[in-house]
Amino acid sequence: MQIHIEGSRLPGRACGPGGAFAGYENIHVGVQRKDRPGELLGLLPGDAPSASWTLDCTAIAPASASADGVEISGPYVQDRLGGRFVYLSWGTVDENGLFSMFRRAKLMFADIGADTLEAAARSGHLTARLPLSDAKGQPLCARVRPPVIEWSATAPA
Repeated sequence: MQIHIEGSRLPGRACGPGGAFAGYENIHVGVQRKDRPGELLGLLPGDAPSASWTLDCTAIAPASASADGVEISGPYVQDRLGGRFVYLSWGTVDENGLFSMFRRAKLMFADIGADTLEAAARSGHLTARLPLSDAKGQPLCARVRPPVIEWSATAPA
């Protein structure tokens, strides 16, 4: 199965301080590899017009109707207490290209409706659409839940 993450409304390359946010310059975002915070897929600048990532995963449907839902795994799928999810990591990039994370957004599979997840396992495609900045215009962080994120089973391209 492939997971497509489509991000819009990026916060910009620089965000000033506000609230609990310290403010940063040369902001970038990417998908964090499982258990490797420094290894990112598709690092993009915070002022990109949009963001898109495709993750190759494995989706295993339950063996019986009484079993738990579809189990998703893959190199970019985190598996912690509370369930499986994908991290979008926000950080700065210095003049040597070194990424330093300052916050993450957590896209939880537990927030996907069972019907949507089962349809995605059958079609082989799951799509997440979300804005990448919060109401203050800062990089989106913490657990991102519907209706901010929209999950859908999609047909192959």
